[in-house]
Amino acid sequence: MEFLTILISGLLGLVVPVGLVIDRTAENAIRSQFAGVEQLQVRVDNVPSHQLLQGKVEKVQIAGRSLQLKQQDLRIAVLELETDEIEFDPSSIRQKLPKLKQPLQAGVRLVLTEQDINKLLQSPEFINRLGKFNQGGSSKSQSSIPANLVNPKVEFLANNRFFFQVELHNQEQEKPLLVQVNAGLGIVGGRQVQLIDPVVSIDGVEFPPDFINFVLSDINQQLDLRNLEGDGLQMRILKLEMKPGKLEIAAFLRLEPSSKFLETRRS
Repeated sequence: MEFLTILISGLLGLVVPVGLVIDRTAENAIRSQFAGVEQLQVRVDNVPSHQLLQGKVEKVQIAGRSLQLKQQDLRIAVLELETDEIEFDPSSIRQKLPKLKQPLQAGVRLVLTEQDINKLLQSPEFINRLGKFNQGGSSKSQSSIPANLVNPKVEFLANNRFFFQVELHNQEQEKPLLVQVNAGLGIVGGRQVQLIDPVVSIDGVEFPPDFINFVLSDINQQLDLRNLEGDGLQMRILKLEMKPGKLEIAAFLRLEPSSKFLETRRS
């Protein structure tokens, strides 16, 4: 969620600490949230300008290319964002993040490349997360010899499908086991990401469909975006299109003033 939280900081940070919002100030506020930016344009509609002193910004539009996140080894190839009116408590303008008076709503479009996703998958941070996930299963699995997951790689295919593979190494195996997944990616009701018709194999031997469906039910539940609503964030995916080389996502976001994501950035 680093991408979401840095956008929140940037959007609200553009009204701090200056008394008037201008496009250049807003651009610098957004740019400071990324480790690197190739291209960035920010437009703030705030007429009349004294609306800021009343705690209002009419609309913010952001268009960027090649945006490198600070805390994760991930580059966003394309970012387009447009907010509805932002309304905040004017007495909080000097704080690190002003307090919202109404939900922050925005439309977002992202493009991620296959190359950048694979760079993230092969980063030490992600490999470490894979290891923790592998150790976090049932007590039965914890009692077995742990396996190291290495060399993860994804390939985007046509028709919203992808191919993923990873190697499993453990002390009992002389050669690593190759796990491969070929699956589609779909959206149900705009809020639930689902794996469609997955084919899973280990060293070329396919898993039985009944076992895959059993595991898949739990995975699909974890990918339900309604899980975020308890933290004050509503997200609806309007478009998810996967094609060779890139993934495009368009979504609508609604952030409540009491959201835990805001509290995280204020701390």
